[in-house]
Amino acid sequence: MEERKFTEEMVDDYADKLLIGLTREENKMVLDEFDVIDAQIDIINEIPGIESVEPMTHCLDDFTYELREDVASESVSLDDLLANCDDYVGSEVKVPKVVG
Repeated sequence: MEERKFTEEMVDDYADKLLIGLTREENKMVLDEFDVIDAQIDIINEIPGIESVEPMTHCLDDFTYELREDVASESVSLDDLLANCDDYVGSEVKVPKVVG
């Protein structure tokens, strides 16, 4: 059997960094998906001349865009913004704790 490029420890480390916990079954599911994705990437890399293909920037060939000038404009005042907040200290909005 071919050696895996991804390990249980790597998946657990990524999950910890994303603040999600994975069961053993979920870890195995992710590893199996990584193996499928990795195999597909290997197939793509075998296409002759693939390294000379320029990456796409947009899915439509005729896509055009015009960048607007970045100009600062007047915004809502801090007092008006804070008036819509349930709780704040100074100019900082207090929000409920959602992690840990």
